[in-house]
Amino acid sequence: MHKICTDIVIEAPINEVWDLLTDFESFDKWNPFITRIKGELEPGSRLDVYMQPPGMKGVNFNPVITKVEPVHEYRWTGNLWVKGIFDGEHVFRIEELENNRTRFIQCERFRGILAPLILSLIGEKTRQGFESMNNNLKKECEKE
Repeated sequence: MHKICTDIVIEAPINEVWDLLTDFESFDKWNPFITRIKGELEPGSRLDVYMQPPGMKGVNFNPVITKVEPVHEYRWTGNLWVKGIFDGEHVFRIEELENNRTRFIQCERFRGILAPLILSLIGEKTRQGFESMNNNLKKECEKE
């Protein structure tokens, strides 16, 4: 199994971070990495997602929400072509810190026959996309 994980501390209360992170309609205004999500944030729901890592062509995919724990975490799973070729589980988790601060953690675990090969090609750009999203989430939440 291969994974990419990033995190950032945001100077905002956990509820504000959660509200922005789950307001899919606003993603195109602040998120340079995942610019579109359509669908319901409910387990079993299939989403329509458009993601564009820096310097790469964007990709549209349809993951399924597997977990929603309000104000703390949601995750989805998706695959390329057929399950077992290149599968991913994406986790968006937030943790409450002292003094109205929040840690945002974004991880993706990759599995499948082609995971090592595909990650050798897109892994660094994907990490950059995560970090760009994290930084923009922080900036948006910390606006006064």
